[in-house]
Amino acid sequence: MPVPPPPVPSSVAPVPFPPSAREAAVTALRAAGCVFAEDEAELILATARTEQEVAALVGRRATGLPLEHVLGWAEFHGRRVAVEPGVFVPRRRTEFLVDQALGQVPDASVVVDLCCGSGAVGAALAAALGGPVELHAADIDPVAVRCARRNVEPLGGRVHEGDLFSALPVALRGRVGILAANVPYVPTAEVGLLPPEAREHEPLVALDGGADGLDVLRRVAAKAPEWLAPGGCLLVETGEHQAQAALAAFTGTGLTARLAVSEELYAHVVTGTKP
Repeated sequence: MPVPPPPVPSSVAPVPFPPSAREAAVTALRAAGCVFAEDEAELILATARTEQEVAALVGRRATGLPLEHVLGWAEFHGRRVAVEPGVFVPRRRTEFLVDQALGQVPDASVVVDLCCGSGAVGAALAAALGGPVELHAADIDPVAVRCARRNVEPLGGRVHEGDLFSALPVALRGRVGILAANVPYVPTAEVGLLPPEAREHEPLVALDGGADGLDVLRRVAAKAPEWLAPGGCLLVETGEHQAQAALAAFTGTGLTARLAVSEELYAHVVTGTKP
């Protein structure tokens, strides 16, 4: 089912375009098959500064580019997050993971966002925690790392390039309160079934989780206890049919695991707490 775009941020002061500009944008988006053409047109009009720019953005969207890549931002957990072409777009369902983390360790002072993509999860956690937070994010994709720096560094965080824990400073071992890992979890055979916006415009490394979708999750779970502080937690998102196997992977490494489900967002989050 298509997901409607985010609302226009109240902080944005749109240029007062004539009604004809909106009508032209809606018509072009409808012709391109955009289900939420009216909503998308409003977001484009709120982002563009000239009618020529409106036409250019509509044209890019009509080619199938994800709306967030067209706009240059996505709304996530009440924040406007910068995104770029070739970077995984944060999903609204992942806000449930953020909320689970905040409920589990509300006083966390060290936060790590692995497989960070745009850095949306880490930025949301640091902003919501409020107090002084040592924030680190990491991704293997240099394009994602560049984008994440735009979202994480203004909050005083650091972004590292590399493969999972090997990217992190060793001084973090045993100190992490919240370890959020939005790992790829689509089984390899199902990647081709994803919407074109994802499979054609987002990096495969951010989508493909191996034969059963849990290859990266197992790697993260195996090393997480070394990096978590006592009482710290690891959180990952999975598909409904993978949840039990993910729970077993967590308990197999000594973590106390539980599953949280949001029916509204169709989100399944596995949390592992270090005793």
